Amino acid sequence: MSPVITTQWLGRISYQAALTMQESLVEKKASGDPVGHLLLLEHDPVYTMGRNRDVSSLQIEEELPHPVVRTNRGGQATYHGPGQLVGYPILDLNLHGRDLHLYLRFLEEVLIDVLDFYQVQACRRDGLTGVWVEDRKIASIGVGVRKWISMHGFALNVTGDLPGFSAIIPCGISGVTMTSLSQEARKDLSVQKVAEITAEIFLRRMETLPNGKF
Repeated sequence: MSPVITTQWLGRISYQAALTMQESLVEKKASGDPVGHLLLLEHDPVYTMGRNRDVSSLQIEEELPHPVVRTNRGGQATYHGPGQLVGYPILDLNLHGRDLHLYLRFLEEVLIDVLDFYQVQACRRDGLTGVWVEDRKIASIGVGVRKWISMHGFALNVTGDLPGFSAIIPCGISGVTMTSLSQEARKDLSVQKVAEITAEIFLRRMETLPNGKF
């Protein structure tokens, strides 16, 4: 029997508010709550930096146009802001194989399926976590775990206007071109509608995991 997973569209909220919500849900899961969660939202403009000691991807932090938050996820600096769909799965990875590598690949597969729904052909790139359209990056992924309960997750660029990326080296990849679903699909799309499709695909993929393992 598959674990129960609820999905919530939270709209646009601050990074700190979403982090507080994640931490509360992680603690509940660690204490035995059987329900998993997928939080879907947009953030107020913010830069986040993962656990990496090399912070050069932030460029000159004092000159950035938006605040910087250090987090317990993996990865380098990235930007979050309006027009980007952020997803935070809160799952008990004890039930799914305790394999972060496979969990990251699962999240990539979900996003590739979402893009396929909009007739955008996406792919992985060897040695780089995230999702790409040819040589353009369209989605970033960075996760954290506490007691094998997952937090943080993915960010899918939906609209074409995400200027915050230009002030950093996104995910530490020099010269990377960031793109969006609206640009690649050549149509205007709402983040909330893409969130609905993402929730459906995420739940369907969770239900069809072989033996519940990633």
